[in-house]
Amino acid sequence: MATTNDLKNGMVLDLDGQLWSVVWFQHHKPGKGGAVVRTKLKNVLSGKVVDKTFNADVKVDIATVDKRDMTYLYNDGVAYVFMDKSTYEQLQIQPDVVGEASHFLLENQDAIVAVHEDLPLYVELPASVELLVEYTEPGLQGDRSSGGTKPARLETGYDIQVPLFLTTGEKVKVDTRTGDYLGRVTS
Repeated sequence: MATTNDLKNGMVLDLDGQLWSVVWFQHHKPGKGGAVVRTKLKNVLSGKVVDKTFNADVKVDIATVDKRDMTYLYNDGVAYVFMDKSTYEQLQIQPDVVGEASHFLLENQDAIVAVHEDLPLYVELPASVELLVEYTEPGLQGDRSSGGTKPARLETGYDIQVPLFLTTGEKVKVDTRTGDYLGRVTS
């Protein structure tokens, strides 16, 4: 148990049997009346975001979420299989829990898996990953005042927009939160 004054970004709350992650919070003291805490909460399972206002010093349940360092092994056709780095225990995670992270997962890639009472909640990847461009059309330079983009298929099968100068077989850095191209990787 904690109070609303103890809230921090990333904290997971148990409200009415559902898990909510604190995305944003603000303590607010209006001119008259008691202080309140405004929050933006994201449902951990469904991804739904809601605004909720609490009175200051109200008790809230904090859920214990265990964030484990894991390695992605493979997809067995039904689920994604991850291995705990410390115990070598394998964990099968359903595709709906992995979500958008599946677009950037390669075998033997490190990830953080959040678990609550032996139930995987979500998979967290690094902010950016390096992936190989599996296929892209040759870029045609023309009369353009700004740089153009073209579609490219990554080695994971995900399609992104890349600059015209990129060719098939090059490595690119991709933002895992937005799926945007960040730059070319030179070795």
